[in-house]
Amino acid sequence: MQAMILAAGMGKRLGELTASNAKCMVKVNGVTLIQRMLRQLEALGLSRIILVVGYHGEELREYVDSLGVSTPVLYVTNEIYYKTNNIYSLYLARHYLREEDTLLLESDLIFEDAALDCLVKDPYPTLALVAKYESWMDGTVLTIDEEGGILGFFDKGHFRFSDIGRYYKTVNIYKFSKEFSRSRYVPFLEAYSAALGDNEYYEQVLRVISLLDRPGIKAKVLTGASWYEIDDLQDLDIAESIFSPLARERLERLERRYGGYWRYPRLKDFCYLVNPFFPPRRLVEEMQASFGRLLADYPSGMGVNRVLAAKTFGLGREQVVVGNGAAELIKSLMALLPGPKGLVRPAFEEYAQRMGEGEAVEYRPGGPDYAYTARDLMDFFGGRELSALILVNPDNPSGNYLPRAEVGRLISWAGERGISLVVDESFVDFADEAGASLLSRELLAENPQLIVVKSISKSYGVPGLRLGVLASGREELVEAVARDVPIWNINSFGEFFLQIAGKYQGDYREAMDRFRQVRREYRARLEGIPGLRVIPSQANYFLCQLTGGATAQGLAEALLDRFDILIKTLGAKKGMAGEYIRIAVKRPEENQALAGALEELLPALAALDKPPAGGVQ
Repeated sequence: MQAMILAAGMGKRLGELTASNAKCMVKVNGVTLIQRMLRQLEALGLSRIILVVGYHGEELREYVDSLGVSTPVLYVTNEIYYKTNNIYSLYLARHYLREEDTLLLESDLIFEDAALDCLVKDPYPTLALVAKYESWMDGTVLTIDEEGGILGFFDKGHFRFSDIGRYYKTVNIYKFSKEFSRSRYVPFLEAYSAALGDNEYYEQVLRVISLLDRPGIKAKVLTGASWYEIDDLQDLDIAESIFSPLARERLERLERRYGGYWRYPRLKDFCYLVNPFFPPRRLVEEMQASFGRLLADYPSGMGVNRVLAAKTFGLGREQVVVGNGAAELIKSLMALLPGPKGLVRPAFEEYAQRMGEGEAVEYRPGGPDYAYTARDLMDFFGGRELSALILVNPDNPSGNYLPRAEVGRLISWAGERGISLVVDESFVDFADEAGASLLSRELLAENPQLIVVKSISKSYGVPGLRLGVLASGREELVEAVARDVPIWNINSFGEFFLQIAGKYQGDYREAMDRFRQVRREYRARLEGIPGLRVIPSQANYFLCQLTGGATAQGLAEALLDRFDILIKTLGAKKGMAGEYIRIAVKRPEENQALAGALEELLPALAALDKPPAGGVQ
């Protein structure tokens, strides 16, 4: 068996990275695409590798020759690479296809070894490697039957988003038997090129062949192995995070992204916090039905969206302002509340980050659960000068919860002291206590010292909409926040959600009831895992201490490396001491998958991370 790599293209979308290099000379984590691919092919013991070059072809040849690849490398040159497409590059090398079974690859790919192994080891002689279609993919797709028979190829002109559930993306790695090349592919390639020219893609030939009664080629579905096609700088950025050689590097790259994980279809996100049971399917369908109109129309200004938020939460329009996520409102609020502000550590860092130098007056709860009461806060802050006290309830990351009655005591205390009480209740709807929210027209009107912040993303399960609200009976403060943010600070999709959310309040209550039951079951499972101490939580996450010797960093790296699970480590969080992680509460099957992974990993990691008897030498 031989391999053939198509590497004549210019890679213009990669900008200056390909200004003086062939596309396959781009480096991913310090290693060029072509070097990585050649080493993978070298390990297969092939008879030879045919490399079709074009753009900066001479430099590419010199580089490949310098690598000392043990498998013989032969070169074919596409002299008119700048006005042809890959069908012409393959046409130039077609006589090699007739001589041996061939692995055909495009040079802008990066993939794990298993991608090649599954093709080589499969006994079927001619295969197209495919993967289930994901939103990041581009190019030719196909549909297949249960036996891998190819039902049809679809280029961009025939692609239908309504059919994406049926589509598979070609990975652009193929195995052609010598017989298939002789009897089907090469004759069709020659005829297709003669009829339609050289500025086409070689997959079009496969599309024609697939229409035959006996096409001779099947699809091989790739599972459990990562791959990526690198066409632009965004692709390169994602590929570097997927293929980081060290688990620590991969974890750090993913953490720095702060989301956007739909680009990583295998990743299971237990780091970011949303409601797993809302919105219901019908609400999603209602938004989808209006997608075209929402995309094309401007959203309303702030005034209209305040009316919508007031309707949704039973407030007066003058009491509420809508934000592009709670983070936008927190930034504005902190600037409008100058002076020292009380803060509980460990904390949701957005508040501390928006405070001025020296403004934070920190309370750090005693004890390993990071728990506290209203009395603890009043005793600590009572003798200190404050302009405001910030309470995240339930707290993040501890999940500590002050019941409504205790928060009421803090409201009264703040009023007596003439300071603002900022209550972030982004997670309060997850609490077992009914009616815990402070979003009440009467309560806010009677207590102008009270300011409530709520992230809609977390409780309503719509983080992509970036919605939050700030409410207070202090109308001049609310107006000041409204003036501080852009008039069009939320988009039409967020506005439409506020418009229709009221119709689904029954579904929301059912979702929260289901969530609380799942949280109880999940906690019981986690508490049975040796080496893991679960701290009681009223939010949609658990703070857990590792007690068996494993480190939080080591566990996070192992979960990502072995199971593609992302969790939150808290080693760098201010106010925390010890090995702690935070894990989201998700759907039961997801929770059980994480619990099973913890049961498998923690004993091994504890033995690995524990110092030898007698202490560290």
